[in-house]
This record gives sequence, structure tokens and C-alpha cells, in this order.
Amino acid sequence: MGLCKCPKRKVTNQFCFEHRVNVCEHCMVSSHSSCVVQSYLQWLQDSDYSPHCGFCSGPLASEDCVRLVCYHLYHWACLDTHCRSLPPSTAPAGYTCPACTQPVFPPDNLVSPVADKLRQSLQDVNWARAGLGLPLLSDSLERKPCVVPSGPRPTPEGEDVSSDPLALAHELVAKKAAREPPAAPWKADTTVVNFDTPTVRRGGGEVGGLANSPLITGDPDSEGNKYKRRAPTDWFFRWWKTMMKPAAQRRRSLMHWVMLALLVVLGLVTLVMIFSYLGRGGADDPLLDPMNNPNIRVGDMM
Repeated sequence: MGLCKCPKRKVTNQFCFEHRVNVCEHCMVSSHSSCVVQSYLQWLQDSDYSPHCGFCSGPLASEDCVRLVCYHLYHWACLDTHCRSLPPSTAPAGYTCPACTQPVFPPDNLVSPVADKLRQSLQDVNWARAGLGLPLLSDSLERKPCVVPSGPRPTPEGEDVSSDPLALAHELVAKKAAREPPAAPWKADTTVVNFDTPTVRRGGGEVGGLANSPLITGDPDSEGNKYKRRAPTDWFFRWWKTMMKPAAQRRRSLMHWVMLALLVVLGLVTLVMIFSYLGRGGADDPLLDPMNNPNIRVGDMM
């Protein structure tokens, strides 16, 4: 269980394996649409993951993806092709996630950003509209199936790649040697740790710089500082910083400023009344009467 870093600050138990942060469902749809997201407990059990589609084994970030209510992510073209290959008489419960066998169609009473986004993607194809209880679309309005590429892809220039494995191996080694800079001479008494080197995921791809991780930069909501008691001034500065943002200032109206002025005036009047009451209470104090002081003598006045 953790707190999402978005402005909504929602409590969530979902964790982005790629960026290593807690995410809510709003962030899954807007900022992490092609990231592998599962529960934080699953991350603790096994932090290894694959950023590839479960159908075609291609990178998830290369094409449009769709996230099911179980949070498993697939290419839309792959999921569409898989569901179209099922018999037309398949019941709605027969359309299941290949990874966890959970239903593809979200329940009718489920209200969440992920479910809404999934319904929006499914309502364009007839096989899904039948499972959602919607009327079928005509052939001209239905979203056509995408062709899933298979086999080796041609080069950007359209040239054929040699099928000789030995030639391919030599070509890959030559390209790798051309990309890599010459190695610096090694020194026995020097050890350099570079935190700016991107983390490599299993199966290829890179994760953002490790130096930008909130666990290293000292985020106030991470590690030991997460449950640390904060001073009242810290909360006040956070509130003031939020109120001074341009978005918050645009939402303010004349009534907002009037109410703020009334609160300030009410606070000042309350302070004046408190100090006035405390000042009157000392007038009847016998200890402040000079006649009760034995060190003061008053002579007879003629």
C-alpha cells in the first residue's frame, strides 16, 4: 500500500514495474499506458518482468495497447486477433485473459478509469459489443482488424537481409563495435560507480536514469521519511505552495477572496477579544493593589 505521486494523491497497492513507483488507475490510463503494472506484493516477491506482449512477444511500447481489468497489458491488434479467432458461439465468459484467465469484459457495476478505457476500446468491434450487451455495428462502422506482423521485418531501406547466420553474426559484431566508444585504460586503485547508467530490463529496453529515482534523490514520502512526523510549518508551506500554483489561482473567484478576507477579520477580532479579556482580569487582582504591599507606607493627608 502506497501513495500515488499524481496530484490526486490516491492510496493504491498497484506498482509500476518499469518506473518503480506506486500508481493509481488514473495514472495507468494517462501516464503508464504501456507499462507493466501489478500489485506491490507481487513486485516484492519477484521484481523481474517482461516488457513484451504475451501474444506476439513484441515490445509493448511499439504499438497501441489495451489493459484489462486484471491489469495485464497486450497489444490491441494481438488481443483483437485472438478474440476473433474464437468460435462465434463463444459465451462472454469464454473471452478470458491468457495470463490469469480473468474475464476480458469488465463487470457492469465496475466503475474505474481502467474499466472505462477498456469499454471505450471494446465498443468498436462486434465480438466485444455482443459480450457488453450492445447492438452490433455495421461493417462500415466496425473497427477493422489490424494485421499482426510476423516473421523478420525488412530494413528501413527495404533491402533484403542476408539469411546466412554467420554473416548476420559478423554484421552485428561490427555494428556493436562501431557504436561503443574505445575503452579507457583500467586503473587498479580507482573504482567509479556511475548512477546515470540506465537500467536494462529483461528482454531489452531501458528504464529511466537511476539517479532520478526518488529512493536516491531523497523524496519526502520514501523510505524513512515516509512516516516521519512533520512540523506544522511544513504542512503550512505545502498548503501555501499548492495555493500559489497558477492552476489554483485560476480557480479562485471573487467569492473566494471575500470569504478569505472575512476569515482574516474574524481571526483578528478574536485575538483582540482574547487579549482584552485577559487585560481586564488583572484589574481586580489584590496582588497588584499598592495598599496591600507592606513595604509601602502612606502618610496622613491633611
